[in-house]
Amino acid sequence: MIIKTIKLRKIYISFIIITISIIVICSISLYAFSNEYPFIWHKEDEEKNYIKWVDFTPTYAVLNDTSKLDIDSHNNPNSTVKYNWIELLSYLACKYGGNFKNYKNKDLLELTQKLESGITMEELTKDLTYYSYYFEAYDAVLHEFIGEYEYTETNQDTDDISTEIKYGIKVFSPIAKNYSFSHYDDFGNSRSYGYKRVHLGNDLMGSIRYPNNCS
Repeated sequence: MIIKTIKLRKIYISFIIITISIIVICSISLYAFSNEYPFIWHKEDEEKNYIKWVDFTPTYAVLNDTSKLDIDSHNNPNSTVKYNWIELLSYLACKYGGNFKNYKNKDLLELTQKLESGITMEELTKDLTYYSYYFEAYDAVLHEFIGEYEYTETNQDTDDISTEIKYGIKVFSPIAKNYSFSHYDDFGNSRSYGYKRVHLGNDLMGSIRYPNNCS
């Protein structure tokens, strides 16, 4: 019985070793194959590779400074560089690790001086690992806040309508003209309904059944 038990144990151990060896060999083979043909093995991973949640932390100061640079550069015919405020924000986010409490205007000035000297944003950000991450996140929030828009004005004396293409802030108040509302500046405040998060809205309290500009 002892001899049989020893033999069974040897067989069992040999089986485990063989199984582990097969798993290791298969894993190495699959890894090598997936690197050579990533479109086959990583297709599902690529489809799920998107940002699900991000804390939007730029302060009023940095939003104000970068938006002014963007708008002024597009409205000034003598400007040699047309700034994109989302690109500026993303670059600064890399510098501060996403913590805009460290924001200093001189850092933005240094960045614009580099761009004015002829260095492109692509060159400045090629080695910044998280630049594309911040750009995607901030663009999701601020997309088309600034850009070209059509401004229509009616002449009160002749009723003639004139249309002009302008560049600037495109977002507008959702409250209809001439309707009153109260405003609570709670953007960035803490929320804890189920889990801790930052409130990314700004509450406007209008009267019941007021008309608005939202579709």
